[in-house]
Amino acid sequence: MLFGQSVFQSVLERLKAEDETAEDVEAPTAHRVSGLGTGLAFDVMTFDVMEGVSARSQRVGQAYFDNLDLDPAAAIAEEPAAAPPPEPVMPDHLARIAPEEIAAELAIAATDTQQTLNEKRRAFAKANHPDGVAEPFRDNANRRMMIANLLIDEAMRRLPPS
Repeated sequence: MLFGQSVFQSVLERLKAEDETAEDVEAPTAHRVSGLGTGLAFDVMTFDVMEGVSARSQRVGQAYFDNLDLDPAAAIAEEPAAAPPPEPVMPDHLARIAPEEIAAELAIAATDTQQTLNEKRRAFAKANHPDGVAEPFRDNANRRMMIANLLIDEAMRRLPPS
C-alpha cells in the first residue's frame, strides 16, 4: 500500500490524472487512439476509406481475382476432365491361397528358431498385409495372412522350450 492506498487504487488515480491532462490539450484534426504512436489514416466522421472501391471487390476472395484480371469461372471450365484411375491388377502372389502354397513361400524348417520365425512373419506381413493392397484384393491378402500366422504359430508351438 502506498500512502494508505492499494496498488490498484493508485493506478486508477494515475490513469484518471492522465485522462484529465489529455482532455486539457486541444485534440488535433487527425484522430488518435490513446496508446498508439500514430493517428488514424482516415476521417472518422465521414468514412472516406471505401471511396473508389467497387462493390464487386468487397466480396471475400474476389479482390484477388480482380487484381489478376482473371475470370475464375473460366479457369474452372478450362480444366481438363481427369481420367478415371486405372483398374488395379492383382499381384500373382495374392492368387495363391492354398495352405501348401503359403507353407512353401514361408519355407518353415525344423532348424528355425523363434527369432527366424518372427522374421519370416514380419517379411510375409510386409508383402501380404491387407492394408497394403487394393480394396478388391483384401480378402485374398487377409486369408493369406491368417494361414501364414497359423502355420508360424504352429511351428512356434513345436519349438523346444528354451
